[in-house]
This record gives sequence, C-alpha cells and structure tokens, in this order.
Amino acid sequence: QVQLMESGGGLVQPGGSLRLSCAASESIFSNNVMGWYRQAPGKQRELVAHINNGGSTNYADSVKGRFTISRDNAKNTVYLQMNSLKPEDTAVYYCNLYISILSKSYWGQGTQVTVSS
Repeated sequence: QVQLMESGGGLVQPGGSLRLSCAASESIFSNNVMGWYRQAPGKQRELVAHINNGGSTNYADSVKGRFTISRDNAKNTVYLQMNSLKPEDTAVYYCNLYISILSKSYWGQGTQVTVSS
C-alpha cells in the first residue's frame, strides 16, 4: 500500500509564500498523475493542480500564475510552490497519487494552510 507523506503547511500572511511537499513511500508505476487538492470548511474538495510523470501540468483557474507544481520522479515526490497567497487559499491541502494502470487513487493525510494577518 503506497503511503503519501505531506509536509510544509502552516500559517502565512497574505501575499506570502509556502512550499508543500508530498513523498510516496515506495517506487510507483511510471504512468501516474500526482496532484494537490484542497478543502475549505463547508466546501467540497477541489483540484488545485496536477502533474503527470511526463511533466504535463494542469491548474485550477484560481491559482494560475501564483502556484507552481513540480515533481522529482527519482524521489517519488511532488511539490507545490504557493506564492501571493490569499485568505481564500486557506484550506486543508491533500496530496493525491493516481495510477492509471491500476485504476487506484491514494491520498495523503492532509496539511493545513492558513492565510491570515
């Protein structure tokens, strides 16, 4: 069972930056997509960004130009660099790994990001 270990959340002022990391506990199939979702209180979980093993990315409109997703395939790790943070970015951020050949999806435990002055 693949486990995803997230780190990097915290409290930051508006306009600040944070970098989230998510490492898979073991080597994963090459054909996969890693991504970040978030869930704010009272709202549904939503996609923030994802990246496939070839490096193709997709972003939610609300974070385009501010967030950058990247990955290190050798380390089975995905990163989310978040700049120009806004209070509306406050949420629990979840790492996700989808392995298409297995039709399996794995989730991290979530990390809290709070943007407040």
